[in-house]
Amino acid sequence: MVELNILDALKKKALKIAPVQVLVLGFFSLIFIGAILLTLPIASRTGQRLGFLDALFTSTSAVCVTGLVVVDTVTFFSLFGQIVIICLIQAGGLGFMTLATLLFMLIGKRISLKERLIIQESLNESSLQGLVSLVRNIFVVTFVIETIGALLLMIRFIPAYGVAKGIYYSFFHAVSAFCNAGFDLMGSAGSLTAYRSDFIVSGTIMLLIVLGGLGFRVLMDIYRNRNFHKFKFHSKVVLLSTLVLIVSGALIFYFAEIGNTATLGNEDIPFYAKPLMALFQSITPRTAGFSTMDQGQLSNASKLVTMILMFIGANSASTGGGVKTTTIAVILFMVISVIRGKQDLNMGKRRISHDILFRALTIVFISALLVCLVAVLIMSFEGHRAGMTFENILFETLSAFGTVGLSCGITSSLSSASKLCLIITMFCGRVGPLTMTLAFANRLANDKTKIRYPEEKIMVG
Repeated sequence: MVELNILDALKKKALKIAPVQVLVLGFFSLIFIGAILLTLPIASRTGQRLGFLDALFTSTSAVCVTGLVVVDTVTFFSLFGQIVIICLIQAGGLGFMTLATLLFMLIGKRISLKERLIIQESLNESSLQGLVSLVRNIFVVTFVIETIGALLLMIRFIPAYGVAKGIYYSFFHAVSAFCNAGFDLMGSAGSLTAYRSDFIVSGTIMLLIVLGGLGFRVLMDIYRNRNFHKFKFHSKVVLLSTLVLIVSGALIFYFAEIGNTATLGNEDIPFYAKPLMALFQSITPRTAGFSTMDQGQLSNASKLVTMILMFIGANSASTGGGVKTTTIAVILFMVISVIRGKQDLNMGKRRISHDILFRALTIVFISALLVCLVAVLIMSFEGHRAGMTFENILFETLSAFGTVGLSCGITSSLSSASKLCLIITMFCGRVGPLTMTLAFANRLANDKTKIRYPEEKIMVG
């Protein structure tokens, strides 16, 4: 009788857990399990155990689809360790509740209302209608895109590495690119630097990154309608924002680096490869992490633009991180509306509610505060050590928050305290801003008070 009462109490307590808390616990569980597996001797090539903090860092980077590494993936980890990493990347890219829903469907379990609410939170959906079919479509879309990407990469990787290794490398990099993770198996080659002038490899990776960063709703909207004028308003904003960021970023990188002999100004780089590298550099900061240029050799202008792109990130309900392009678009149009003296926030002959504006401002403020706090902490921990400059540490922090994975080469040299800060930053970047915003939105929705205080003015600007 006592045991039954305890079980009933535990069930009631579990039911009281908010959906956002379930998401956080789900991601944390994946990270912890991954860290345990990566500490096993079988996970390394030499049988040497990886320290728990470094294993936790690697697992967090994989689940949060970041790509920052403290040990080289191909030279340190065995096949078992690499498979663990790619499984964590796939799980992190799809999301904890998406995987759980697939498992429920496979075993024939009915999806309860609470579970649907959690799915709604994880996918940033506004309605409960059609969530289960959406999850099913997400798996189909993911499988098809990653398979096509792997087949394209096989054109280059099979001749270079042999059939078995070429197929394995193709699928590993296709999954890593679509999930915007940035983990690679190129070792000392420096990410995809060896393929900087290869249109097939670079083009495929860029396409996978962009598709993964668009968001599953947008991908399905494109597939169903196939006409820009028929797309939903959200899809139009996402596509236009993505296009503007990619094109403007590529132009800036090209003109900023064309005179830099350490990057695009290198005479050994073919002339046709330079625009390709500039385009790649514009796409990869949108939470991907692959690179065809040494990030530490970028000019200050390019580093600054890269950091801005990392902070913006990909799009809502995608495999990428950052504050999201739609968030920045809403704030940009708010500024335009204020300048024009408009009371309503209008975008493309559509009025955007103030609730969405408040959420966008909240996301940006919390994110900027988090990045500044973590950067200051790491600067304090690292002191004046070699390579630990202001721009390198800020670059690393933004890369962790935006779940990007680009680095100026200081990740493995960081102290334990700094690594722990980046672990927390990667975790918050993957689930924090969205989770906190949704929790804030729920509080607004549940606020039924009719009290309104007297209006007062305060000077700003």
